[in-house]
Order: sequence, then C-alpha cells, then structure tokens
Amino acid sequence: MYFRLMGKLNARRQGLLEEDEKGFTLIELLVVVIIIGILAAIAIPIYIGVQNNAKDAGVKSDLANAKTAVVAYYTDKGSASTVSKPTFNGDNTTGLATYGFTQSADTTSIDFKSGSTPTSTAFCIDAVGSTGNKFHIDQTNGAATGVCP
Repeated sequence: MYFRLMGKLNARRQGLLEEDEKGFTLIELLVVVIIIGILAAIAIPIYIGVQNNAKDAGVKSDLANAKTAVVAYYTDKGSASTVSKPTFNGDNTTGLATYGFTQSADTTSIDFKSGSTPTSTAFCIDAVGSTGNKFHIDQTNGAATGVCP
C-alpha cells in the first residue's frame, strides 16, 4: 500500500513537471510586490486623513454636547448673575457632567472663551482636538473651525 501511494504521488509530480509552467519567475514576483507597495502608498495617507476627519467630528460632537449641557445648567440654576460658572468636570454643583456632558478621548482641552464669563444668553466654548485643530461653538451657532471671536 505504501509503495502504491508513493507511486501515485510520484506520477502526480511527473505530470506537474511535464507542464511548461513550474511557478512564478522572480520578475513576476517583484512586479506584484511593487504594485502592492504603490497601492499602499496611495491608501495609507487617505486612511490617515479619514481618521483625522473622524477625530475632528468627535470634537465637534463634544462641543454640541457641551452647548446642550450649558443650556440645561442655566435652565436648572437660573440666569442670575449670582449663578456659579459651570465647569467641564464631574463636580456635583457646577460640573456639566451632571447635565449630560462627557468628554471623548479625541478632545484634548475644552473650556469657555478665555477671559469671558458665560451667561445663560451669551457664551462661547473653545476646544482643541487630538489632531491639533481648534473649534468653537456659541449660544446661537453650531460648531465651527477656529477659536471664539
């Protein structure tokens, strides 16, 4: 039985060797590798750009959530000038986390416009994303590129 199996395998090998094609040449393999390299060189920067756009969209979403939380904060606390400035942390009294705000990993910093005191009718929030891009949102407009005016 062993010799019969080996004989059949040997016959199969002989049949394959009789054909003209015995495998790929070195040139054919190099061409394939070069084509794959060119496709990767095109696809990788596009993929990175798509990732950065998604991270920026996450920052804009954080700003929209912060805007909603600020409005909820002032609705709950009132619009009097004695109301404490809300913060972007989990503080129970002034933290916007109590009003549904959560900061994603794509937002490196978020705060009210530097030097301003937010009110129920006038506020502007600046944010910086992990890509280094800056965005802002105010009481009447949606998220936009750049810092608060």
